[in-house]
Amino acid sequence: MATSYLSPGVYIEEVDRGSKPIEAVGTSTAAFIGESSVGPTNEAVLVTNWAQYTRTFGDFSHSTHLAHAVYGFFNNGGTKAFVCNVSTKTVTAEQAAKEAEKKEAEAKKETTAGKPAAAAAAPAAASSAVNPGLYIGKDEGPGRRTGLNVFNDIPEISLVLAPGQSDPAIQDAVISHCENNKYRFAILDSAEELGKDGIAKMPKPRDSQYAAYYFPWIQVYDPEKGNIFVPPSGHVAGIYARSDSERGVHKAPANEIVRGALGLKYNISRPEQDFMNPRGINCIRNMGDRGIRVWGARTVSSDPSWRYINVRRLFLMIEQSIEIGTQWVVFEPNDETLWKRVTRNISAFLLRIYNSGALMGKTPEEAFYVKCDAETNPPEVVDAGQMVCEIGIAPVKPAEFVIFRIGQMAGQAK
Repeated sequence: MATSYLSPGVYIEEVDRGSKPIEAVGTSTAAFIGESSVGPTNEAVLVTNWAQYTRTFGDFSHSTHLAHAVYGFFNNGGTKAFVCNVSTKTVTAEQAAKEAEKKEAEAKKETTAGKPAAAAAAPAAASSAVNPGLYIGKDEGPGRRTGLNVFNDIPEISLVLAPGQSDPAIQDAVISHCENNKYRFAILDSAEELGKDGIAKMPKPRDSQYAAYYFPWIQVYDPEKGNIFVPPSGHVAGIYARSDSERGVHKAPANEIVRGALGLKYNISRPEQDFMNPRGINCIRNMGDRGIRVWGARTVSSDPSWRYINVRRLFLMIEQSIEIGTQWVVFEPNDETLWKRVTRNISAFLLRIYNSGALMGKTPEEAFYVKCDAETNPPEVVDAGQMVCEIGIAPVKPAEFVIFRIGQMAGQAK
């Protein structure tokens, strides 16, 4: 309602009639869950670089897989991660530093006295025996969440990892966590060793459009142990982030170099990948002079509509962006004016997505449509307090099989 004016003059009113732009949400914030002998437990700690991680959770010597996974994430292009330590026996970073200084001083003293210096032992790494319950955790309300549940209230998380954990119960919990939180995607590791039947009976996670599975483990350098094999999920998550930044979430995170990888636990041949690829097992392969690369881009879903990682993640990004960007609609008058504003805002957002190369079609009309009118909102829907907007999107799918048809042609004399 206009303000009452009591005296002659010029008055200026600000009227909000423009569109409310929808911004694309981030797609590469990762959540790591694992065990470290240093640092807080059952708490989601934000880290934005490797040095910050070591100050809180120690270095490679303090965990079995977690540290190498986080290092690989940042080394391959990751920029933001939340880390949850579920170890049952930990010390603080300060205590670990004091213990290391004490042992280093004792070693120097023995060296000065002419005795052989004893190796300065760091706090023991987390035990290799895994308790699935620590990872699955419990949700007993705010401040009393453990395991994967500590990530429930952090909306910016889009990737979830449990590095090195191939236990079916843990992988099922990670997948369920992503499915329940709607806008998250799981990156899962295979077991380090193949069984006696090799790839013929290689296990894989349950069917889901919210997860991808990678094989084999990669070889990296450890400052204390030399070259060791580590699970690939952390490095792959970094590749997701790098690909999203350089090309966009619509680009399949494959045919990408794995930075820091010196070798592979198993070298995969093309016939072996021919067997694994249709089952949703993404291989990491040594491509000779082209280096070690991720050579697969499939989810573990049997649904052809959600076969590819980039298609699933593109839809997650679009859905979450629209949900967040249209919160202003709630409690607005549900009439044609609102329907047109919603249509205009979502169409403008999808046009930006189309212009980035994420959607199929020669024209925007072929790539997407937005329908919010009297047909989608009949009187009974409006009376129920609902507003329905129908959106259709044609995503770009990866060129997984590139086929050149070459034939001979007769030469023509001039």
